[in-house]
Amino acid sequence: MIKIYHNNRCTKSRCALEALEKSGKEFEVIYYLETPPNKKELQEIVQKLGIKPFELIRKGEKVFAENYKGKTLTDDEWVDAMIAHPILIERPIIISGDQAVIARPTEKIKEILG
Repeated sequence: MIKIYHNNRCTKSRCALEALEKSGKEFEVIYYLETPPNKKELQEIVQKLGIKPFELIRKGEKVFAENYKGKTLTDDEWVDAMIAHPILIERPIIISGDQAVIARPTEKIKEILG
C-alpha cells in the first residue's frame, strides 16, 4: 500500500495528497508530526529514498537554525535529530513498497504511481 508522510499545513503536501486521491489507488496518510516515525522506520525511509539523512532535513526550519546549523553530525545523529524534532523531516514523502520519493515538485509522485 502507498503511504504519504503528510503535514496538512504544507501546500506541497496537500497537493501530493490531492494527487494520490485523484489516482484512485489505496493509500495511507501518516500525519508524521502527530505520529513520527521511529528510528528504524526513519532509517528505512532514508534507505528507500537513496539519500543521506542530512538530505531529508528541512534546513529552513527555526529548530534547525537554533540547534543544528553549522554542526557536523553523523547519519545516526541526524536521524535522532529528526526523531526529536519531526518538523525537520522534509515533506511530503510518498512510499510504495521499496520505492520512495520526496514529492517536491509534486510531479515526482508519478515515479510511484507509474
